[in-house]
Amino acid sequence: MTPAPVEPVAAAAPPFRGPTMMTQDWKDAAFLHWAVDPAEVAPFLPPGVRPDVHEGVTYVGLIPFRMVGAGVSRGPSIPFFGTFLETNVRLYTVDGRGRRGIVFRSLDADRLAVVLGAQAAFGLPYRWARMSFRHADGELTYRATTIVGGHRSVVRIRPGAPVTDGLTTFLTARWGLHERHLGLGLYVPNVHEPWPLRTAELTAFDDELVAAAGFPQLAGRAPDLVHYSPGVSVRFGLPGGRPSPALPSPSPARGEPSHH
Repeated sequence: MTPAPVEPVAAAAPPFRGPTMMTQDWKDAAFLHWAVDPAEVAPFLPPGVRPDVHEGVTYVGLIPFRMVGAGVSRGPSIPFFGTFLETNVRLYTVDGRGRRGIVFRSLDADRLAVVLGAQAAFGLPYRWARMSFRHADGELTYRATTIVGGHRSVVRIRPGAPVTDGLTTFLTARWGLHERHLGLGLYVPNVHEPWPLRTAELTAFDDELVAAAGFPQLAGRAPDLVHYSPGVSVRFGLPGGRPSPALPSPSPARGEPSHH
């Protein structure tokens, strides 16, 4: 069977007309990325997906951020539990239908109820962690320590100039999540406005999360790319659903953002 063509890389989301599972805002996101051989990533992917590559390499990402105002469907944000800190380690993937997405190796959050709910509902590898965030003197500091295992992460960045290029779009404009749960391959679509991205200087870094996620060879190695974004508003579709196919257009439509 001829493989389906891979959807194009686009900063704006394809049209999305399916039901909304949840809305949330991702704020103050730091993006740290390491270029790796696709063969290093392939063993960690669920059946049916393969590493997505850019100029012959794929990437491992460490992304700390603030989750703000998460709510069910299009309803209001959930008090207390809808706002928390998160740090995830993620990989970049494409499936047999040509849909680009991500696979999470770990997701750490400081709300135990969120961790347990996401594990039960979708089988996502969430872990409970002690976490903190500080924005002062032009720098943003993210700290995390997992409750089980005591894996630590300290990331401090100083945002710089705005940036837009093909590689940053490849890494951040991801319109779905690939996951396997209860023996089923899932694709969870999402839409949001284009990421407003800036370069960033890494002023402090001490991380054990990437190694714990299966990549000890990256321990002690500075990331190849560091970026910052003030954030986007996100809408998720139901698992198994998908955005309408992206059409070749100079100005593709995008999903409507949520507002909290």
